[in-house]
Amino acid sequence: MPLVLLAGFVTTLSIFSAWQVDRKPRLFYFLLLLLYSAQIGVFVAQDLLLLFIMWELELVPVYLLVSIWGGEKRRYAATKFLLYTAAASIFILIAGLGLALYGGDLITFDIAELALRNYPLGLELFLYAGLLIAFGVKLAIFPFHTWLPDAHGEASSPISMILAGVLLKMGGYGLIRLNLGLLADAHVYFAPVLIILGVVNIVYGGFASFAQTNMKRRLAYSSVSHMGFVLIGIASFSDLGISGAMLQMLSHGLIASLLFFLAGVTYDQTHTMFFDEMGNIGKAMPKVFALFTAGAMASLALPGMSGFVSELSVFIGFSNSTVYDSNFRTLIVILSAVGLIITPIYLLSMLRQLFYGNDKVDLCVIGISESNNKAINDAAVCFGTNCVLPTEAVYNDAKGREVFIAVCFLFLIIGIGFYPKLATNLYDSTTIAINDNVTQSYVEIAQNNNPLPNINLALK
Repeated sequence: MPLVLLAGFVTTLSIFSAWQVDRKPRLFYFLLLLLYSAQIGVFVAQDLLLLFIMWELELVPVYLLVSIWGGEKRRYAATKFLLYTAAASIFILIAGLGLALYGGDLITFDIAELALRNYPLGLELFLYAGLLIAFGVKLAIFPFHTWLPDAHGEASSPISMILAGVLLKMGGYGLIRLNLGLLADAHVYFAPVLIILGVVNIVYGGFASFAQTNMKRRLAYSSVSHMGFVLIGIASFSDLGISGAMLQMLSHGLIASLLFFLAGVTYDQTHTMFFDEMGNIGKAMPKVFALFTAGAMASLALPGMSGFVSELSVFIGFSNSTVYDSNFRTLIVILSAVGLIITPIYLLSMLRQLFYGNDKVDLCVIGISESNNKAINDAAVCFGTNCVLPTEAVYNDAKGREVFIAVCFLFLIIGIGFYPKLATNLYDSTTIAINDNVTQSYVEIAQNNNPLPNINLALK
């Protein structure tokens, strides 16, 4: 339910933010609504085959939205996204067929019915690995993340809002719904792998984000980093940890959508995404400066905002888990803290490069006469059918509609930050039941002295 609400909220505001799209607008909005329908289909499907069909249907509108309304390298980015996600999603079909055909006289794809069946550990491990690849690509787990920066870098801002706000969360949802819900025994063996992948995502994503000179690519790698907390929470074997993973998905969906929206607002005025071509626009755009600063503070987990609550829940849930060895927990927390240190560095650096002086000549100057020089005309920047020369662009502050969209995001971000139960009450009963199931599997495996029966021993 919370992800259904998130999808509707983000999609609605992304449609509001696309008022300047005047190239094939009917097709654009149709594809947005088709994408929304597919997302809802994934989140509410009670049949594994239906979930797979909705998962595949979602690829079509994303490909077209990026390849038609994207940037200069839009076709490359759209094709890369399609190849990555389509190839990986085959594992969902394979897992569905494996679960449906094995055990029981009745062949069914009903998820509730499949959860009641017992499968051999070898089959579970094989299917879990396949689903981890399928959902890992969507969640942008290292090393399956490379499609994400390219897609964000070329997609228009309304599409980037949906990519970061909803599509990434489909991967986390799949891990909780299928990997933990149906393959609990295999999860006991794969949980340390998820923890390690989560730490790699956090640290690698943070350093990679800091190295980017393109604003949207920096935000894209920031999303890779934040998804690492989701993996750690999912593998924590604690109620608070899994709840924190779910809250992190909701929180990041709101915060990332806000930041990509504001990146689009800034691009509409500066007509560039590169930091070395920006700077010194804080006085001319104080509203955008204030909103961007609030979004960055939420992303770096400032207390009082949703990012702080979600990441703290993951840390506490994992730290208090009795399944893992204390030395392993300490090491993971220290390495994850490196990501927390990097995050404010690259976000505050982004704000400085955007809104303060950087010793560069202002890109947009008022009053320059139109030039007939072909080289200059070729450099004109277009959004829809509105084309201007970079030297003739004028800095305008956020208008009422743009402020309204940003405030809608901030209202929920701050609301969840001060009262997390606004979100956790929607799903706590489910996450507790899922954690009880995987914890019971861990206990049974340990008691039966199966290979690697105790994660404490395995990790020492």
